[in-house]
Amino acid sequence: MSKELERHYRKESFLLYGGGFLLVLFGFILAYQFVEPAPPDTIRIATGNIQNAYYRFGTEYRQELAKQGIELEVLESAGSVENLELLTSGQVDIAFVQGGIEAPSIENLQTDQHPNLQSLGSLYFEPLWIFHRKGMDLSLLSDLKNKRIAIGSGGSGTRPVALQLLKENGVNEDNAQLLPIGGNDAATALTNNTVDVIMMVTSPRSPLIRQLIDNSSFKLFSFQRAEAYKRRHRYLSSVTLPMGVANLEQNIPATDVTLLAPTATLVVRDDFHPALSALILQAATKSHGNGGLFEQTGEFPSRQFVDYPLNEDAERFIRSGPPFLQRFLPFWAANLVDRLIVMLVPLVTLMIPLSKILPPTYRWRVRSRIYRWYDQLRSLDFKAEEIENRQQAIQLLEELIEIEKDVMRVVVPKSYADTQYNLRIHLRLIRERLERKIAQTKS
Repeated sequence: MSKELERHYRKESFLLYGGGFLLVLFGFILAYQFVEPAPPDTIRIATGNIQNAYYRFGTEYRQELAKQGIELEVLESAGSVENLELLTSGQVDIAFVQGGIEAPSIENLQTDQHPNLQSLGSLYFEPLWIFHRKGMDLSLLSDLKNKRIAIGSGGSGTRPVALQLLKENGVNEDNAQLLPIGGNDAATALTNNTVDVIMMVTSPRSPLIRQLIDNSSFKLFSFQRAEAYKRRHRYLSSVTLPMGVANLEQNIPATDVTLLAPTATLVVRDDFHPALSALILQAATKSHGNGGLFEQTGEFPSRQFVDYPLNEDAERFIRSGPPFLQRFLPFWAANLVDRLIVMLVPLVTLMIPLSKILPPTYRWRVRSRIYRWYDQLRSLDFKAEEIENRQQAIQLLEELIEIEKDVMRVVVPKSYADTQYNLRIHLRLIRERLERKIAQTKS
């Protein structure tokens, strides 16, 4: 009997607390459906040709992401237009894109062609550099008629901007040679006198730009009507290359030069993992946050000058800095905690009420093992008052002894032993009364 009761009580406790555990476990399983998947260990970024600033910055990002266990594959490309194609086709996860290449006025491209693209912010001013040989009288872009012009290779961001600005100034294939040459090939062509003018959109940190500025045979075109271009094209800003900034000793350039500048931006698809947005922007901040020839310290990354909707995580980063956890924990740990934070919802939602319900329920179930004997005890007490002969007293005493044996076999936790001993005291009191009744009846 004792073993059966013990098994029964253990089963009862297991069902009570096991049910609570299963309820919490179900809540965790349900909440896990809403946990973001872990970020990939490898992502790809589309940059530019190996001499391009995009490629250089891509390698800098790769070094920073490697410190956090993320491998960034830097993919060489022709430029911004090809980068967009690679991004929309899913061949890369992130891309450098020159601002303005999808402005409505440029080659009939529309931003709604890529509704699934988002921007992580703009990075730096990327001027349109126009170099020509000295001795050419060029003050306006309309003066480029009948000239041989390198407008950038196919797939580059230079080409659509160059074509648009030339078209607005009446320069087209009917009155000029528009050659699909860019980068080092364009510089070589200008040196060899096979082109008269080269146009390229790139960072002033590009080694090629420094070579061209230092070359005394070339002159950098200054936009006298920069304000007019800015009014017509909102993606353009005007920046000034100060006199002598390239070489103070030789005073290069010899005068201030006004340039038109779109901005370089980072573009992703809307399914880009949110944890990686902040990580990429931390790398971008390290590369671009200190400013440059045209940028102030802390000006970039920026939410301004973007052609696509700003990614929500990027907006939070630009406004408030890195996520709280990433400031103190390695990326993998911060991301793990951030992903599993949703698991606290069922824990808090279920554990608080369960902590208030289960202990009282358990106490009630344990005490009920004792209290259920009081009904029989009360009945015996009433019968003891009505005993008429010795035989009735002996019969009641035998019933009481059986109850005492059963009570002794009741298993309760030690913390509830006082309740069991109180019952035994009450049984002893009734037993003593019955024994007195028997003794009195015998005499």
